[in-house]
Amino acid sequence: MIPVTVLTGFLGSGKTTLLGHLLRHPDLARTAVIINEFGAVALDHDLVEASDESFVELKTGCICCAVRGDLVATLGDLARRRDAGTVPPFERVVIETTGLADPAPVLIALLGDDGLGERFTIAGVVTTVDAVGGMQALDEHDQAVKQAALADRIVLTKTDLLGAARDETAALRSRLADLNPAAHVITASFGDVAPDLLLRGPGGAPRTADDILRWLGAHALRTNALDLGHRQARARHDDRIGVHTIVREAPIAALALTLFLEALMEQAGRDVLRLKGLVRLAEDDSRPVVVHAVQHLLHPLATLDRWPSADRQSRLVFILRDIAPAWIDALLAVIEAEVAETADRPRAM
Repeated sequence: MIPVTVLTGFLGSGKTTLLGHLLRHPDLARTAVIINEFGAVALDHDLVEASDESFVELKTGCICCAVRGDLVATLGDLARRRDAGTVPPFERVVIETTGLADPAPVLIALLGDDGLGERFTIAGVVTTVDAVGGMQALDEHDQAVKQAALADRIVLTKTDLLGAARDETAALRSRLADLNPAAHVITASFGDVAPDLLLRGPGGAPRTADDILRWLGAHALRTNALDLGHRQARARHDDRIGVHTIVREAPIAALALTLFLEALMEQAGRDVLRLKGLVRLAEDDSRPVVVHAVQHLLHPLATLDRWPSADRQSRLVFILRDIAPAWIDALLAVIEAEVAETADRPRAM
């Protein structure tokens, strides 16, 4: 499986600078970078090795290609070229979105296409946030809020331009923590960030305890449910978005989990911006089930070979918009009760 990282961020937030540094790093050799147009990235003469009408080969061993219409088609074309040996055998993919893009459709495309699902797995979403203009972008643009809310890792850029105004960074960090406590916030110095901090990720199947904390968000697991219905009303886009976590020791019946996820997607999928989790099943608690959903699309459940650590609690992390966490809890409770009651009923002879 080839891991795919989605790189997003609002206009002027430093994606180009960050990506330029990443492309030059030796640890990122054998990386395919999909961008909207080559002009979006500073590909200078020191970086470019050769090119044709659809991709640019880099001296570092990376390749860049433009999205020619459909992302699924572009990824499929890259995979075919890799198999045919006409491009270097890349080991990872970075997809850079435009500054005004909603990253959810990219994730949905990766999760929803069966062919891509056999070759590619989501390693995470990296969002750049401008320390100078980030607060204003969050105030004025829904896209900026959603980009931050869906992130696994947030890169705070341009902190060097603030000078003595460190309170601005603290206020922005606090707001981002409220919006997405599951995200790991990293400060970039002139766009320079160690690639492993950004691109290392478990995709759809975390393997180690560290991977689980990184994927689910260590902070989110320690945070109480954020009740959107009782938040103080303020004129900000992110007041509609919050994080809810379910952490429990008792296993969940497989049927109850399936019915819960189906009902959740059917009734509120549009506003379940993202759902990630590991679940302990009642039928076999020796191996956890991985849950991954983006809005209305639920990725097929996958089972790990074993628990990565001695901790076997179920963990579900929801990024919600306009959904009261109490409704999530009640839905799961009702479905579990109905499944348990049905299982206890005597079967007709």
